[in-house]
Amino acid sequence: MQISLSTTSAPEQWGKNALLSANELGMTIHVKDFDDHSAIQRAARKIKSQGIEQVALNGENWGLEQCWAFEQGFYSVKNPGNVQYPVLSKQAEFEQRRQCTAFLRDVINAPSDELTPQLLAEKAAHFLTEQAKSVGLENSINYKIISGEALREQGYVGIWTVGKGSANPPAMLQLDFNPSNDLNAPVLACLVGKGITFDTGGYSLKPSDSMSTMRTDMGGAALMTASLGFAIAQGLTQRVKLYLCCAENMVSHNAFKLGDIIRYPNGVSVEVLNTDAEGRLVLADGLIEADKQNAQMLIDAATLTGAAKVAVGNDYHSVLSLDDQLVDALFDAAKTTQEPFWRLPFEAFHRHQISSQFADIANIGSVPVGAGASTATAFLSYFVENYAENWLHIDASATFRKTPSDLWAAGATGLGMRTLAQLLLSKA
Repeated sequence: MQISLSTTSAPEQWGKNALLSANELGMTIHVKDFDDHSAIQRAARKIKSQGIEQVALNGENWGLEQCWAFEQGFYSVKNPGNVQYPVLSKQAEFEQRRQCTAFLRDVINAPSDELTPQLLAEKAAHFLTEQAKSVGLENSINYKIISGEALREQGYVGIWTVGKGSANPPAMLQLDFNPSNDLNAPVLACLVGKGITFDTGGYSLKPSDSMSTMRTDMGGAALMTASLGFAIAQGLTQRVKLYLCCAENMVSHNAFKLGDIIRYPNGVSVEVLNTDAEGRLVLADGLIEADKQNAQMLIDAATLTGAAKVAVGNDYHSVLSLDDQLVDALFDAAKTTQEPFWRLPFEAFHRHQISSQFADIANIGSVPVGAGASTATAFLSYFVENYAENWLHIDASATFRKTPSDLWAAGATGLGMRTLAQLLLSKA
């Protein structure tokens, strides 16, 4: 099926302001402006929903962004189909976008029996090594994976505590992208990602409807990995360190329980009042380690709270930070890439809303009607020494859709990857 793109109106028989029309030559997408990428994406969804799986984009109006919008709308997990794209002036970037987004989507969509914590760490390291090789920086990646009892022995008590109830041991990836190979090179950014490859909720057990998509609870780790990979492919020349905090949150005889106290090596003790608030417990390890690196900026991403998803749905990633300049830089990057982010409140007073009677803090809010996304961020702030500067938290609500929309098929979206890569590149 030949697909053309036009700013002329559809013939009247197709209805007022029709987005699509068809004739013997194929189908035409009608937009008011070629930069209306949302309309192009919606049109691609409509075409795919009609069972048309083999298409070719035809005509001179298909540029990089128009092709990318079509790619986003046409994608689906069950029926990938095939699109023949025109040769673009920025063909290399288009292919890099597709490759990095494919990694991001594939690992999020993968069943948890195919993606254990150890495998997630290994896949991320392999992907980034290959991205570095593709731009001639094959010696710029160094990494180690710490797993099982070694986590506890080395002080990564959050990951170990959450993951110890699973037969699949928890793991932490520590990766250093250092293109200068200078061991004393400054670190531009540290990226920390939540990698819960399946989340039952633990003893605070989730209902089945809420648990059915919890293979995707590693979306933050996937997003951070793909973002760094895309930045490398786009020419990142500065040092970036990545920390993935990977575990399964399962119920078993040795799983962690309510009332347990976790004592982190930075001196903060945490009372577990809900085992389904496990993401912040594993991120704490990554933040402590990242904070030691004296990076220009520290960014973490996690599918952390239902509260953020209630606030913004699957349509935005939520941003929480006390550093207005860093938030502005992120939103400048999001404007460039036309990806959706929304700021939620985080203030110093939220740090007093996670009190515990038996430890320094609890892993859930302690006020009757609390702001769940804000208190989760407050928890994380206890593991960043200078939390008011150079630190930004992303509650990644837009990584996955359980049901389709007029823009997206069900499954992982890939949203946020280009924005975070653009942020890294803009600061380099």
